[in-house]
Amino acid sequence: MSKPRRPEISLRKTPRQARSTELVAAILEAAVQVLLREGAPRFTTARVAERAGVSVGSVYQYFPNKAAILFRLQADEWQQTTEMVRELLQDARKPPHQRLRELVHAFLRSEFEEARIRMALADAAPLYRDAREAEDMRHAWDGIIAQFMREALPGVTAPKRKRAGELLMTTLTTAGEHLSRGTPPAREIRAYGQAMADMFCAYLESLQRR
Repeated sequence: MSKPRRPEISLRKTPRQARSTELVAAILEAAVQVLLREGAPRFTTARVAERAGVSVGSVYQYFPNKAAILFRLQADEWQQTTEMVRELLQDARKPPHQRLRELVHAFLRSEFEEARIRMALADAAPLYRDAREAEDMRHAWDGIIAQFMREALPGVTAPKRKRAGELLMTTLTTAGEHLSRGTPPAREIRAYGQAMADMFCAYLESLQRR
């Protein structure tokens, strides 16, 4: 039995001139508006083109299908989050436990502030999640987390550090998704973040003592 064909989500061509860059930006801005207004099930290339004020052919010059548009939105969001994780966890001026606490609070805030678009993209994920490009993006944090764990847990074995990193990010992303589905006040998000940071720091300290 042949493997299922991976979805095509790469850009057909990279915009190089100012005019083409502006066109792609307009398409992506329109895509956000359509996704938030219509939801993933009713998201279409035609609706994006209409919202952007361009022809469907202009959209297809760069995006082969609607999955490619949605993946580009998701990739931009992932890249922003990855840069935030890298900036906070690689700040060698601060001890690891402080970096971890700042990451928890920053991550939860960002999840809540962008809740609507994140949930809409989550609903659209089946369209592109099996693509190779999506797999590569999902692994973008691996090296950052591994480096941080080496600094935070220098006397701990590599398998235990790997498990700690996986637990950290899985718990953090799950908690962020949970919070973003409601409308908690800012003080509750801060309290939630403080409790999570305490839990993570206690867990890392316990690994060091063993």
